[in-house]
Order: sequence, then structure tokens, then C-alpha cells
Amino acid sequence: MGERLPYQYVVLRCVPRVDREEFVNVGVVAYCQAADFLGADCHVDEERLRTLSPAIDLAAVRHALAFVEGVCRGDASLGDPATGDLGTRFGFLKAPRSTVVQPGPVHGGLTDDPSAELGRLLDVLVR
Repeated sequence: MGERLPYQYVVLRCVPRVDREEFVNVGVVAYCQAADFLGADCHVDEERLRTLSPAIDLAAVRHALAFVEGVCRGDASLGDPATGDLGTRFGFLKAPRSTVVQPGPVHGGLTDDPSAELGRLLDVLVR
């Protein structure tokens, strides 16, 4: 087992109707400064989302999640949110917003493999 490094993560929530305050977890963003790691992994359960909101725009949800993934990769075509250092980009992604995809609270932990931890978090918290 390697050195255990601190990391932070947020769960991405799809909130089809903000007025009802209901959501479905659709992804995770993980940041580990010590490992120079920022990544996102997403899974959209269309049936669960349609249960909350039959008229949900799934294309908009997927577009929002693709934007998050692009910011994590540092896709410069996305503009300022994707051009800073990893910590700045994570700060942007964890900031509250009132769009259809919103970050939950920041949590932390220790891991020796941030990429594997991201996959584990997706399995435990989203799927």
C-alpha cells in the first residue's frame, strides 16, 4: 500500500426542479493536491431522473456533466473555469450554483490512489 494522501470530493446532484428540492446523484468530482489529480466520473440514471421530472432535459444534464469533465481535464476551449490550476478548477466546480447539476457539500478522506477512489465513490454514492 502506498502513502495515503488527503483528498476532497463533491457529489454532483441533478436537481430537475429546484422548487421541490429533490435530487439524484449523477457524478463525483475528486481533487487530490498531493497527487496533482482532479477528475470527474458520472453516471446518469435516466429512469430515476424521469421519475422526479418526466419532462427533464437529459441532453442538458449530459451537457452540464460534460462541462464538468472538461474543466477537470483543463479543456481551454471552455474558457476561464478550465484554465486555472487544479485547486482553482476544483474551487469553481464545488461552488454552489442554481443550475440543473449542482455540487453537494465538500467531503474529504485519505487515499493512496485518487483515480481508483473516484471510481469507488461513484459506485458507492451514485450507482
